[in-house]
Amino acid sequence: MPAVSKGDGMRGLAVFISDIRNCKSKEAEIKRINKELANIRSKFKGDKALDGYSKKKYVCKLLFIFLLGHDIDFGHMEAVNLLSSNRYTEKQIGYLFISVLVNSNSELIRLINNGIKNDLASRNPTFMGLALHCIANVGSREMAEAFAGEIPKILVAGDTMDSVKQSAALCLLRLYRTSPDLVPMGDWTSRVVHLLNDQHLGVVTAATSLITTLAQKNPEEFKTSVSLAVSRLSRIVTSASTDLQDYTYYFVPAPWLSVKLLRLLQCYPPPEDAAVRGRLTECLETILNKAQEPPKSKKVQHSNAKNAVLFEAISLIIHHDSEPNLLVRACNQLGQFLQHRETNLRYLALESMCTLASSEFSHEAVKTHIETVINALKTERDVSVRQRAVDLLYAMCDRSNAQQIVAEMLNYLETADYSIREEIVLKVAILAEKYAVDYTWYVDTILNLIRIAGDYVSEEVWYRVIQIVINRDDVQGYAAKTVFEALQAPACHENLVKVGGYILGEFGNLIAGDPRSSPLIQFNLLHSKFHLCSVPTRALLLSTYIKFVNLFPEIKTTIQDVLRSDSQLKNADVELQQRAVEYLRLSTIASTDILATVLEEMPPFPERESSILAKLKKKKGPGTVTDLEDIKKERSSDVNGSTEPTTVNASTVSTPSPSADLLGLGAAPLTSSAPPPSSTGSLLVDVFSDSASVVAPLAPGSEDNFARFVCKNNGVLFENQLLQIGLKSEFRQNLGRMFIFYGNKTSTQFLNFTPTLICSDELQASLNLQTKPVDPTVDGGAQVQQVVNIECISDFMEAPILNIQFRYGGTFQNISVKLPITLNKFFQPTEMASQDFFQRWKQLSNPQQEMQNIFKAKHPMDTEITKAKIIGFGSALLEEVDPNPANFVGAGIIHTKSTQIGCLLRLEPNLQAQMYRLTLRTSKEAVSQRLCELLSEQF
Repeated sequence: MPAVSKGDGMRGLAVFISDIRNCKSKEAEIKRINKELANIRSKFKGDKALDGYSKKKYVCKLLFIFLLGHDIDFGHMEAVNLLSSNRYTEKQIGYLFISVLVNSNSELIRLINNGIKNDLASRNPTFMGLALHCIANVGSREMAEAFAGEIPKILVAGDTMDSVKQSAALCLLRLYRTSPDLVPMGDWTSRVVHLLNDQHLGVVTAATSLITTLAQKNPEEFKTSVSLAVSRLSRIVTSASTDLQDYTYYFVPAPWLSVKLLRLLQCYPPPEDAAVRGRLTECLETILNKAQEPPKSKKVQHSNAKNAVLFEAISLIIHHDSEPNLLVRACNQLGQFLQHRETNLRYLALESMCTLASSEFSHEAVKTHIETVINALKTERDVSVRQRAVDLLYAMCDRSNAQQIVAEMLNYLETADYSIREEIVLKVAILAEKYAVDYTWYVDTILNLIRIAGDYVSEEVWYRVIQIVINRDDVQGYAAKTVFEALQAPACHENLVKVGGYILGEFGNLIAGDPRSSPLIQFNLLHSKFHLCSVPTRALLLSTYIKFVNLFPEIKTTIQDVLRSDSQLKNADVELQQRAVEYLRLSTIASTDILATVLEEMPPFPERESSILAKLKKKKGPGTVTDLEDIKKERSSDVNGSTEPTTVNASTVSTPSPSADLLGLGAAPLTSSAPPPSSTGSLLVDVFSDSASVVAPLAPGSEDNFARFVCKNNGVLFENQLLQIGLKSEFRQNLGRMFIFYGNKTSTQFLNFTPTLICSDELQASLNLQTKPVDPTVDGGAQVQQVVNIECISDFMEAPILNIQFRYGGTFQNISVKLPITLNKFFQPTEMASQDFFQRWKQLSNPQQEMQNIFKAKHPMDTEITKAKIIGFGSALLEEVDPNPANFVGAGIIHTKSTQIGCLLRLEPNLQAQMYRLTLRTSKEAVSQRLCELLSEQF
């Protein structure tokens, strides 16, 4: 509520608020509110005209009622009438009501705009400030259309007061962000730049924010701002804290303005004018010098403000990348922060050094801190800081330290957080390939990678090993020998079996002369893993067996017996059955020459960009890895050349998945260097596909909507101006049924309406979904329903994608959303006594069975809501089990077709720190991890 004077205290409002606070129940509160609403309504409809004070009081009451969460459907006109008042408090309440309650599509918007225009034209600074605040708060397109041409004039007018200039600059910034096409560039742009020289630092601060945003889109228009920004920055940096007393924050002169000016300068290259450039260099050197001075205050606010300016200055130094002395000094300064006790400083130092490592001037300086970074990787408690340490090691890696860094990353990988393991795997694979002088080291590294973190080794990684081994004759024999030895371990990860099957199928003959790795021993070793593998891996092994028929005719009979067995010829999976039949027939009727031709060794692959690097770029986002790699490529021209295979179309392609275009990612067409595929061709037929996906990326907000359905089964999953998708679902044990409702929100028919459920190959093996097609035509305003029957076969990590394609008014629409079928939906709650719970808790004490996450609360920490979410998650909420009554304890069983997985959970809230600690224990590591991820997002 706005501050009011004693004589204007609105006693009626104070009494009403007091009554509401004294209500003992929700019912009493609603009763009192309804009584007040009836009174206000009668006053507004009464014959007697209300004075301004009464209108203000009643509008204030309506605003308070709205803020309590109740709908207000009247009083808007009275609020608009308050705008015409000449009293500040009445006008203020009118604007406040409009900012909060009036929709941009309201019929009153024209009246509101007229009131705002009158106040802007009044030249009364107080009224102009209220009007500008209202425009910025509403910020609608209608407001932009009405006032985008007027506000720049107010901003640059010579007689406008400083407080109004500040408001005008920030109001224009708000309109430009919401409707940039409606803010016209004109004569005012050159005049607004000169506000950087204004005597009032508040005006300069607001103008700098505006100019920075405008300059990002129109750099030429605001080019002159560079010299003015440097001049103003120089005056601030060289001033004493007493010179800018009103704008000094804990002995740091104007820190916010300094940061904004440094950020504005990052929109442009280094100044061409030598004088301006020299002055800027002096400023940056002064900032770096001040960082070395002893602090003038022990308070954290002083160090925060000082470091904010320092880090922004370092960002500008990195952006310009032209002053070797400054870059090295910045690196040394950041190096001091690497061991600082403040976690945020360590994080920012590592992040900035990642960028510094890409500069040819500072790369060597960054490398001097390698031991500190490695130590941070081992001892740092914060996972985000450890992740930045991994990024920095990756950035500082070159030929001189590659083996050390890769070894440290592999050591860390064994204990790394699950959330960053996949990224570390990709980086290790890239570095091992990029800086491999000895390719035997590369093979050893990748096999070690698969051994340590097999679940996180994506298909791109093991594909890449195969490509390099095939392209380098000098490493083929060593690779065959190494994978043969690795496969002898009792427990091998499936990715190792894939690599082993492929390499032995191509080059097993190179080690067959050793009696310890004879053809029969190789075959028996691979076949001993066959029954433990998934269907795609079995398919690959069958292709290896037919390759063995060509390489080792002496074991042809043994292989034919395996292909002839009922488990192959009558396999339930059609792909395996077809391969077994065709391979058996091929080995029976084909001559030796035909076999040798059809099953010849794979030719070398043509040179293309590494798919692992492409995946890392995609994972990290544009502008991170991409830029770094390009710069490093220019700097080190002696980086190893690498080769990349062409893809070979498989005869049948399943639903689009991340592996649909693994090698080229659609970057180049097929070349003719590889032989055409055949049904009995090389192993690449089985694992590479070049089919382009027509599935749209996930719709904006899809992830947030998906998260909301983790603890509930019904609601609206997606909505835009055309389509609404609603869900209603029910689950019992390992079965479920979901009703999907598609609503046409327009008056025009949807044609060729085709919803499709898309699952990756891995998800298809774990989740059985059956749907019926819907009517391809959806009339305007109509709704159609689709039923999905769900069966959980085994635990799964991903969620299916729902892709909807249709034509609306001749335009093709393509929408994709994640369908909220998650592992916790197959929970069955289990009641337990305290003794049983902790006995079972101790039984699940193996580190692989526990997953723990400590995280900041994203929502208010309400006990009842937390209970409801845990119950909605699927587990039973066990009362009076935990010794600490503030903790929440749950138990349940995940039901799948193949197994049942017991699950215990414990949620410990810390109200003072606004944090939670969530611990999950199940008999399966992947299940613990997935459930922890899902539940952590709910609080």
